[in-house]
Parts: sequence; structure tokens; C-alpha cells
Amino acid sequence: MSAADNISTILASGARLTVPLAFAACGEYLAERAGTVNISVEAMMLGGAFGAIAGASVTGSATTGLVTGMLVGLLIGFVHGNLSHRAAVNTFVVGLVLNTLVLGLTSYLIVTGTFTGHQVWQVSVPVLRDIPIVGQVLFVERWPVYLLIALVPLTWWLVERSRWGLELRAVGEDPQAADVTGINVNARRRQALLWCGLLAGLGGAYLAVGEVGSFSQNMTAGRGFIVIAAVIFGAWRLGRTLLGCALFGLADAMRLALPALGFQLNSQLLIVAPYLLALLAMLLFAAKDREPRALGKAFERGTA
Repeated sequence: MSAADNISTILASGARLTVPLAFAACGEYLAERAGTVNISVEAMMLGGAFGAIAGASVTGSATTGLVTGMLVGLLIGFVHGNLSHRAAVNTFVVGLVLNTLVLGLTSYLIVTGTFTGHQVWQVSVPVLRDIPIVGQVLFVERWPVYLLIALVPLTWWLVERSRWGLELRAVGEDPQAADVTGINVNARRRQALLWCGLLAGLGGAYLAVGEVGSFSQNMTAGRGFIVIAAVIFGAWRLGRTLLGCALFGLADAMRLALPALGFQLNSQLLIVAPYLLALLAMLLFAAKDREPRALGKAFERGTA
């Protein structure tokens, strides 16, 4: 293969691996702007992946499976929000418990059940797909990828321009002041978790019925935590967050593509590379002065 073909292969793989991260990152970004560090995003993605394959197996439709995965993520967001804000359980503990529960439950169900693989259809854009290098990267993709193109500006508009987004940012910066103005702080945070669950479930579902076409134990393999690292890398700005997702996706793609292209590198180092990159990103690029001031802090007024 020529150098251009090698580059195109790596970029195409990187783009595909970025998509599930980007879906989940849009949700996690919104949740953190509301002041919630959503550790359960890993559970949402893993549950979404399993829900997608289960739904597709029952109905025979990968698109229905995609919707099922989103609903599973939404359910996990609902549970997290109510345990954190109504039952007043520590949100970090809730997230860790949900991650462990979903990992164990999906591992059990995939072993005891029988599921058939399905994939959503691919869209190839005429003329644009023939552009050298980038044509096969951007214009020959599974159809949910094009949904992401609309979802990114929608998420930005919701946070930065809508009345709901203004209230969301207010509860992330100063929940006490927001409460005084009549905003239901914990209700807004629960709504942010629901949005995060929906999109993280979509990210996991895309991984299952878009990228792979099947489900395996611990399929997301820590991608939820990489999403959290991407939000920190992006200094709680959507554009930079998505750039972080692209960097992590490219690192993961190189792990998979380089050995196939004949490059002899330490396999264990390649496996750990995306996670090392995530750690370095948090250490070097986190802008503490930009994080929501109430991030990770519970709102104690019990009127939500």
C-alpha cells in the first residue's frame, strides 16, 4: 500500500472510533456544565451497546436497536439522577456502583442469551467519496455519523443560547444563586443527566450496531472515562472536547492499524496508548479556571 493509502486507512479508522466518543462527549459536556461529574457515562455506553444488540436481535432491525440502546442509557441517567438528587446518595458512589452493576449484568446476559449481529446501513456520498484521502474518511460512513453533524450544533445551542441552557449553566456555576431566582437546581441537573444518558447510550449503541455489529463483554473498555478526560481536555468547551475525542480516537486507531500495516511495535504499549494520552491530557491541558465552579458539589437544599 502507498503512504496515502496508509494515511487514509488510519484516518478512516480514527474517524469511526471517534464517533461513539463524540456522541457520549456531547452528553457529558452538558452534564458537567450543570455541575455534575457523571462517572456513570461508562455504564451508559456499555448499557447502550448491549441494549442495541438485544433490541436488534429481537426486532431484526439495527435502527430499532439503536433506539433501544439510547433508551437504556436514558434509564441509567434516570436512576443516577434520582439516587443522587432525590435519595441524596453521593454521586461518585452512584456512578461507580452503576458502572459495576452494568458490567456484571451485561456480562451475564451475553453469556446466557443468544443474540444475532446487526449493523445500520452505510451511506456513500457520490462525488465527495472520491476526494483523495478524506473522501473515504468522511463520506463513506454508517448513517448515524451524519446524525452527529446535527447533534453537535444542537448541543451547543442548547447550552449557550437557550433559556434552559442559561439555567443549566447557572446551576453549574452558583446553585445557591440559581435557587434564589426560582430555578429548580436538582431538576436541571437530573435533566442534564437524562440528556447525557440518551447520548452516551447512542454512543454505545453506535459502537455495537454501527461499528462492530455485535456485543462482547466489557465492550466499551473504559471509553466512558476517556470521554470524561476529553471534557477536561476541552476545558468544558464543546469544540475542544470534540477535538480531544478525535485525538483519543486517532490514538486508538493507530493501535489497531499499525500492526496491520506491518509496523512492528510493542503490542502492550499500543493497547495502553489511548489511556496514557487521556491521563496526559488531564494533567497538561485541564484549565481549572474554566471548570464550572460548582462542579461535583451537591446542592443541599432538599426541595428538588
